[in-house]
Amino acid sequence: MIELEDMRLFRALGVSPSLAAAARLLDLTPPAVTLRLQRLEERMGVSLATRAARGISLTTEGQRLVQEAVEIMERIESIPSRVSDTSSGVSGNLRVVAPFGFGRAYLAPLVRDLHRLHANLEISLILSDSPLTAAQGADVVISIGNVKGSSWVGHYLAPNDRLLCASPALARRLSKLAHPSELTKFPWLTLRENDEDVTRLRFTQDDATGKRHAKAVTVRLHGALSSNDGTVVRDWAIEGIGIVERSEWDAARLIATGKLKRVLPAWRLASAPVMALTPTRHGLTIRQQVFLEAAKRAFDPVPWRS
Repeated sequence: MIELEDMRLFRALGVSPSLAAAARLLDLTPPAVTLRLQRLEERMGVSLATRAARGISLTTEGQRLVQEAVEIMERIESIPSRVSDTSSGVSGNLRVVAPFGFGRAYLAPLVRDLHRLHANLEISLILSDSPLTAAQGADVVISIGNVKGSSWVGHYLAPNDRLLCASPALARRLSKLAHPSELTKFPWLTLRENDEDVTRLRFTQDDATGKRHAKAVTVRLHGALSSNDGTVVRDWAIEGIGIVERSEWDAARLIATGKLKRVLPAWRLASAPVMALTPTRHGLTIRQQVFLEAAKRAFDPVPWRS
């Protein structure tokens, strides 16, 4: 027989990379979680999870149980609001993780407005320079760009191009650049991510008919100045210190006001769409659904293209 605590256990396992992480969410010890999992597997007669050096991996049966657990716990936790017929309808806790700059500019207002609509919904907005690293226990993670090699499921929110930019004065010096390989002759500002000291940029170009050339150009750049904070690197570029690669959501308004200028506008970098990541595609909680719907409304029309 499956008990309510089993459902809580598997909902936690569905958003945790390890048994230890699930234990922290449940305020239990890792041995207690392991014992509960073993007993549940014995009662059900199937293997629900496999343990590995890098964490825990749910079997097909385990993934199905996670979906059932999410739906059951969501329904149970919404009973008070449904019984009392409260107008807000959505309650419980929602944990959202997002990048610092984008989170301040766009997620903070979104979360504020969502709270005003659903007063009984407790929302935690966690900002991080590496959202997936801080994603433990998150209901939604906001990512700039598609995430490869991840178990998270992506939900498209908005387009976002990556642009090369420089101050107006430096851009004038760069106006005669014809090919990305010439970038190596000029100062480059590095946004250091994942402990990388160099930047590799892959460019493509459209021909006169608008069709993209099949052959791409990859340029390896190294800058004397670097930071793990995109705002710092962007501000250096505004001051004329070097060239920077920035997301359209951040650079568009600065280009519109003349603080930055495009460099090599005829060449394209791979886009980095704004994505909302959830642990699973099926069995989303009402809280996750409400957030995704609010996010899609917030980015339609796209703020940085309006």
